[in-house]
Amino acid sequence: MKGNFQIILLIVFVAAAVLGLLVFSGAIPLGKNSNTAGGQGTVVLWGTVGQQFISKPLDILNRANPSFVVKYVQKDPATFDQDLLEALASGNGPDLFFLPDNLAFHYSNRISVIPYASFSLASFKNYFAGAGEVFLTSKGILAFPMFIDPMVMYYNRSILDSNNIVNPPASWDELQNMAQTLTQKDQGKKIIQSAVAMGQFSNITHAKDIISTLFMQAGNPITTEKNGLFSSALKDTADLGPVLKFYTDFSDPLNPVYSWNKSLPPSINVFSSGDLAFYFGYASELPSLINRNPNENFLAAPMPQLKNSNTKITSARVTGIAISSFSKNPTAAFTVMGLIATGDFAKDLANALSTVPARRDLLATKPTDAYFPIFYSSALFAKSWIDPSPSDTDDIFRGMVDKVLSNDMSPSNVVSDASAKLGLLLAR
Repeated sequence: MKGNFQIILLIVFVAAAVLGLLVFSGAIPLGKNSNTAGGQGTVVLWGTVGQQFISKPLDILNRANPSFVVKYVQKDPATFDQDLLEALASGNGPDLFFLPDNLAFHYSNRISVIPYASFSLASFKNYFAGAGEVFLTSKGILAFPMFIDPMVMYYNRSILDSNNIVNPPASWDELQNMAQTLTQKDQGKKIIQSAVAMGQFSNITHAKDIISTLFMQAGNPITTEKNGLFSSALKDTADLGPVLKFYTDFSDPLNPVYSWNKSLPPSINVFSSGDLAFYFGYASELPSLINRNPNENFLAAPMPQLKNSNTKITSARVTGIAISSFSKNPTAAFTVMGLIATGDFAKDLANALSTVPARRDLLATKPTDAYFPIFYSSALFAKSWIDPSPSDTDDIFRGMVDKVLSNDMSPSNVVSDASAKLGLLLAR
């Protein structure tokens, strides 16, 4: 009872902060191009969420707030970035938009940043899970987190059962030991069953994200921000060379943990065919994994962690809601943003999408199915990082792996080289 009261009190506090401080503190001039002061008129929201998922929550929001109308425009994920850029440039862009974390850097100068004087850092951290902190800068908040898509470890139960393994590995050390048992080769040393897809890049689904997870577990945030300027952090902590070497060892034929090579099909295909014991993927992939092979016997577990570590970390994709700095109705946009992030809209949309909500109060009540309890708990220790250009950083991370495998450079020098290239991307 006490816990429920605290959650209700927190929601009331945050809602009051958003609807009061944000709109009326002067963070943005009231009435600028809006129909009237106080949050009236039309607010246009863009996103890639399917209309069939958002229609009901949006209808409830509009009926409960007759002073304004929120109109949602669904965009194609493949063209969302370009469509938004062109619309903002022409002055016809939305007031609000759902912001994926991998576009936060790209749009940081096109967003109305929420100052901490209007919504405190403590309130943000108390209200949203840690992965949402990817939207925090030294100057304020780029977006309020809506959904978290944590990386988890899917595992083939049949392979583990056949080898008398009761539980999936909780640590990377345990995974190394299992790799030697679960990887099977034919007489020609060709891999016919793999324990885990690690060590290469091009045929490993989410290779960059797996390496990022290892780096973050080692204490490296990958990128940092200070006074509005972003920089690479790959050389700011302990040497990441051994971490990179750990990853590539799984594709070294001379190493006992050898379980993957570049001749194999994409790792997601190998897992779906039943020939891969452990697959690192996102919670959002569950429906597609089931559809690929409805008869496959698999479950989900948290990402392996460093042995004896006091903290847990996994990667995540985070989607937030941001206010365009070009909004024609900023007062109403701020009001709507607060209602969407702190009210029933976030809960209803998360339920409709079968995703993991970013709000701590919503994460406190876990579903009871076979998968989502793992997704919810993983979301609480998930982290993300500011990616300046997903395609370019893919090339940087691919280069790290290829250079270690070819012995062109030492792992430590490879990381230094990658850090310099990442820094150039962030300096643009």
